[in-house]
Amino acid sequence: MTSDLIAGGVVAEPVRVRRLTDQEGRRLQQIVRRGSTSSVRYRRAMMLLASAGGNRVPVIAQLVQADDDTVRDVIHRFNEIGLACLDPQWAGGRPRLLSPDDENFVIQTATTRPAKLGQPFTRWSLRKLVAYLRKVHGRVIRIGRETLRGLLARRGVTFQRTKTWKESTDPERDAKLDRIEYVLENFPDRVFAFDEFGPLGIRPTGGACWAGQGRPDRVPATYHRTHGVTYFHGCYSIGDDTLWGVNRRRKGAANSLAALKSVRAARPDGAPIYVILDNLSAHKGTKIRRWAQKNKVELCFTPTNASWANPIEAHFGPLRQFTLANSHHPNHTVQTRELHAYLRWRNTNARHPDVLAAQRKERARIRSEKGIRWGGRALADAA
Repeated sequence: MTSDLIAGGVVAEPVRVRRLTDQEGRRLQQIVRRGSTSSVRYRRAMMLLASAGGNRVPVIAQLVQADDDTVRDVIHRFNEIGLACLDPQWAGGRPRLLSPDDENFVIQTATTRPAKLGQPFTRWSLRKLVAYLRKVHGRVIRIGRETLRGLLARRGVTFQRTKTWKESTDPERDAKLDRIEYVLENFPDRVFAFDEFGPLGIRPTGGACWAGQGRPDRVPATYHRTHGVTYFHGCYSIGDDTLWGVNRRRKGAANSLAALKSVRAARPDGAPIYVILDNLSAHKGTKIRRWAQKNKVELCFTPTNASWANPIEAHFGPLRQFTLANSHHPNHTVQTRELHAYLRWRNTNARHPDVLAAQRKERARIRSEKGIRWGGRALADAA
C-alpha cells in the first residue's frame, strides 16, 4: 500500500467516494453485476462501488488493473458531478455556438414534463422540443435536431422508459451506513463481507474475447436447461483482499451459518470480527444471531434496499466476467471447478506488481497498434 501523503505535517485523508444515494448505489451495482457495453463505464463503476465498500485506492487499482492516480481522479470526479463521471467527455470539435447558459436551459426544458410548460402532450420528441425552444417566451434558441440530439447525449440525457424508484425505507439507514464505515476505517483487518451471487445456471453465456475480424467466437444455443441453478456463497476479507466461497443449491440459514463459520475460522484468535451482509432473511435468523453473539461476531447489516453498501459487491463483477461470460459449462461440477480455479488465481495474483505491470503494458501496446483512444474514437477520426 502506498504511503500516506503528508502536506504541512498533516496526514492527508484517504481518497474515497462520498456516501452514495440509494439510486447511485443500485445503478453502480447493476452495471457491475450485469456488465456494460462500454469498458470505461464498467471499470469506473467498479472503482466507485469498491471505494464505497471501504476498499482503499491501491486495492481498487489492482482490482481494475489501473493506476492509482486514475482511480483517484475518477473518485474525485464522482464527488464533483456524480454518475456523469461514468461517461467522460474526451472528444474535441469546433467551438459551441450555444452558451453554457443556453445549454443549461435546453437541458432543463428537455427534462421537464411538457404539461408543466403548458404543452398538450406528456413527452417531448426532438421535433417538438426544437419548435418549443425557437418560440419560448423571452428567449429564442435556434438549434437543429441533430445538434440537439448530440447536446442531450453529451449531457447524459437519453430517451428511456419511465421507471419507479425504490427508496430505502429503513429508519436506521444512516446509522447502519455509519457503522459500516466505522468498522471499515478502524478495523479493516477484522472486517469481512458475505453475500450470495447467482443464480448460476448451466447455459452458454455470451461474452468477449480476441478473434479475427469478422470471425467472432461463438457459443451454441440451448433450449433445454435441466441442471437447475446454484448460488455462490462468497466471503471477502477486507484486510487480506482475499475472496473465497462455495456453490450451494439454494440459499438458506444453514448455508449462511456455514459461511459465517468459515469467516470466523479465518481469524481463530477469538477476538471480535465484523461481517457485513444484507438483510436476506437467511442471514438474520435466531440461530445465526445466537451463534454470532457466542463467537464474538458482529453482524453489520446494510440498510434495506441498499445492498450496494456491501464491499463484496464490487468483486462479483470480475467473478462474472472471468468465469461466466463467454463460457459453455456442461454441468455444475465443471462450472464450480472453473470458478474455484479463478478464485485461486485471483487470490494469488491480486497484488503481484509484475503481473499488473505486464497487463498494463499489453493494453497500452494493443491500443497504440489499433490507433484507438481508450474509450474514445480512432485518432484519425478525432483530428
